[in-house]
Amino acid sequence: MQSTLFVPDSMEDMLRVKKTIAVVSVAIAAVGMLAACGGGGGSSSAEGTYSLYIGQPENPLVPGNTTESEGNQVLKALFSPLVTYNDETSEVEYDGVAESVESDDQKNWTITLKPDWTFHDGTPVNAKSYVDAWNYTALSTNAFGASYFFENVVGYDDLQAADGAEPSATAMSGLEAVDDSTIRVELKEPFAIYPVTLGYSAFSPLPEAFFTDPDAFGRRPIGNGPFKADEDFVEGQGITLTKYDDYKGPDAAQAQGVQFKVYTELSTGYTDVQAGGLDIMLDLPSDAWATARDQFGDRYGERARPDITSLGFPTYDPRFSDPRVREAFSMAIDRKAITEAIFTNTRTPANSFGSPVVDGYRDDACGAKCELNVDQANALLDQAGFDRSQPVDLWFNAGAAHDTWMTAIGNQLRTNLGVDYVLRGDLQFAQYLPLQDSKGMTGPFRSGWIMDYPSLYNFLSPLYSIPATPPAGSNYVFYNNPDFDAALSAGNNAASTDEATTEYQRAEDILIRDLPATPLFYGLNQAVWSERVDNVKIDLFGDIEVADVTVS
Repeated sequence: MQSTLFVPDSMEDMLRVKKTIAVVSVAIAAVGMLAACGGGGGSSSAEGTYSLYIGQPENPLVPGNTTESEGNQVLKALFSPLVTYNDETSEVEYDGVAESVESDDQKNWTITLKPDWTFHDGTPVNAKSYVDAWNYTALSTNAFGASYFFENVVGYDDLQAADGAEPSATAMSGLEAVDDSTIRVELKEPFAIYPVTLGYSAFSPLPEAFFTDPDAFGRRPIGNGPFKADEDFVEGQGITLTKYDDYKGPDAAQAQGVQFKVYTELSTGYTDVQAGGLDIMLDLPSDAWATARDQFGDRYGERARPDITSLGFPTYDPRFSDPRVREAFSMAIDRKAITEAIFTNTRTPANSFGSPVVDGYRDDACGAKCELNVDQANALLDQAGFDRSQPVDLWFNAGAAHDTWMTAIGNQLRTNLGVDYVLRGDLQFAQYLPLQDSKGMTGPFRSGWIMDYPSLYNFLSPLYSIPATPPAGSNYVFYNNPDFDAALSAGNNAASTDEATTEYQRAEDILIRDLPATPLFYGLNQAVWSERVDNVKIDLFGDIEVADVTVS
């Protein structure tokens, strides 16, 4: 999942994709809604309702097309997943809608649903709700960002057509609603970690009302979660959700409502939470990283984030099509200096494409390619014949405190490689992601990803595999290597999780050889809150546990 600050995604982190703990990962500008471009102000929220910071979501609030951090925080309040995860071990738990997910061959899966779940409009959550939603998300003519997550289902290819042509089918043959409580899924090949993926928001159900009017639904979603929407989302402002009294899950909302307030600048949100005009802010402006703990005391919380910030390279641009150029740029960056001087040790240098919180992570997978070596970097740039007389564009989204550290990277490139730079950080996140989709990056760009589910696979496939090429996924570097995809496939076909992890690591080794992006940092979530609220927690995925918050 793409994230704003880091992702993820979110940190979504797009795209699109767009999500455990051990060592720090990069921060994402959190989600919140009702404040106007300059930020909120005035009274924080109505009695029993608290407010939460977010940036502007990229798309209308539909699970299959929300693959970044801003919209995802809202959807996590509106929808409950099929499966959940243990907050400490990351293992799959069945506290969601699914009673069980079972298979004898890891290819044919049966998902059994719990009874009596309802959508916020009172209609039942049943097997058809999932099958219809998944088919709609996968259909290429709908151009949904999470389409890629169904790529391994039999019949997915029949729903794909290029250049706006009509696909040969509108439903995947590998999906079947056997009865109200049973979904049968046939995959193209065995996928040992399939149950692990089902906690991601793209696998959410949709009610009949969505198919009647998708546009209206995107403004006022109808979910199955602890909060419901009684009003439309207003672009640039946000939305207020209220407690759903008929919620069937184990974690009912403790507050009467949550007001998501949209801000364009972290600094404005932070000023509001200091003044009491905002209740909760997740991720802070750079000038607060070192001081927030002391200023807020017991109203401050932090947690290592399961994400990664990378510098993506537009492999479609002739200047960056040579792996030697990408390796040179990677070796010209002093990650440790930036984490210490800019991030005040609230980030950790990354030397792997995976997060430290997932099985298969290797803390030195990237090796020398992700370490400062000015001499070698210059030798590689000379070998590639790179034109140093022309500056490079450095892209990042606005309003999320990226300008400081991207400037530091630009200065290092200028000092260490003799290559000047131009900062391209004037686009908000919702504008930045579509430009990535359309090969609009004219130089290296900030790429943020937060895990969607706890697996090394999730840090590789959605970002770098061929099926994840936009608009179906988040392969914004447009990397294309069949050997990499084959290694991922070998992992999916493995007989055990351990064997699968070995193959995923082999895929990562191929990625490191080609370096279509270079790992930079893992981040830390920092949250602060007002005296009005309590029981504020950061979850496994780096989001606020919205249902747990209490209002005094």
